[in-house]
Amino acid sequence: MKFSTDKHEKYVVIKLDEPTFTNDITPALKSEFILFNAEGFRNIVVDLSAVEGCRDSQDLSCLLVGDRLCKSAGGIFVVVGVNNSIANIVKMSNLHQSVTFVNKLDEATDLIFMEEIEKELRGGVDKG
Repeated sequence: MKFSTDKHEKYVVIKLDEPTFTNDITPALKSEFILFNAEGFRNIVVDLSAVEGCRDSQDLSCLLVGDRLCKSAGGIFVVVGVNNSIANIVKMSNLHQSVTFVNKLDEATDLIFMEEIEKELRGGVDKG
C-alpha cells in the first residue's frame, strides 16, 4: 500500500496514494489506524483525493475501524477527497451515516479544531 502521513499536534493525515481502493489495501490501512491510535492520535484524517475508484463497499468498511478507534479515544475520524464514483458507493452502503466525510483537508482540520475546543470548554465547565 502506498501512502504518506503528515503528523500534527492534534491530528494525523493519511493520504492514500493508490489509484484504486481494493480489499488488498484494507488490512494495511486498518493497521495504520491502530498504530496511530496507539501513538496517541485520537483524530485521524484519511485523504482519498488520489484514489480514482473502489470496487465495492466492503473495501471501504475499514474506514469504520478508524472511526470506532477515534470515537473510543474521544476524537474524530474524517475522510476527505472522495470523488463521485466513491461517493456513490458510500451513499449506497450508508457509510456516510457513521463516518464523517468532508470535501477538503482544510474543512477536516477546522472540524477537528472545533471539536478539540469544544472538549476543552466542556472540560473547563465540568471542573468548575
